[in-house]
Amino acid sequence: MNCYAERRFSGIVMSLAGLLILALVQTAAAFETSSLTIRSGDRAHTFTVELARTPEERSRGLMFRESMAADAGMLFDFGRVARQAMWMKNTFIPLDMLFIRSDGTIHHIRQRTQPQSEEVIPSNGRVKAVLELNGGTVERLGIRAGDKVEHPMFSAD
Repeated sequence: MNCYAERRFSGIVMSLAGLLILALVQTAAAFETSSLTIRSGDRAHTFTVELARTPEERSRGLMFRESMAADAGMLFDFGRVARQAMWMKNTFIPLDMLFIRSDGTIHHIRQRTQPQSEEVIPSNGRVKAVLELNGGTVERLGIRAGDKVEHPMFSAD
């Protein structure tokens, strides 16, 4: 094989390896799902959420997804109350991030995050969890800081 052919073959192998990694990430073990309700004024909004509880699940999050159902989301359980931060690296869809206290109160919201950004998105305080919804959901449903999230993860402190 000449140098050109070797380089071309090497490039093809690297491209295939990248596609294989992407396929493995997308088909990795499914997240456990659960129902979650947000009470906003006199309205209740119910979502089916995937639960990210382990460090590996929280690290993977919604990476490499190209879409998500309108009534779906991902709930990141950090297991303790602390300042948290998120980012959008390798996340292809815009998201609304809701930072939630241990009693289920929404503490802070960051709307329409930028896909694939490495910007750090802080919780702006101590929270137990982060709920990610499709970008624009918060505005469309009128959800705001102070609203309550109902899920077994949260206690009625």
